[in-house]
Amino acid sequence: MTKLSDLGPPASGKPPDKVKARDHLTSYVCPVCHQVVDMTDLRQLVWHRQPKHEALEIDE
Repeated sequence: MTKLSDLGPPASGKPPDKVKARDHLTSYVCPVCHQVVDMTDLRQLVWHRQPKHEALEIDE
């Protein structure tokens, strides 16, 4: 299983200032591996965009 720390240091993102109130969510469930993805961590976003992947081991 791939560890989150194997993907490098934290790379945080933030939504643009013009985000609507209903779009303030910061996580979603990945339809491939069913893991909750923190959308403020770009490492997780990139990992879960792969068509075939396993869940990340969150070690931080």
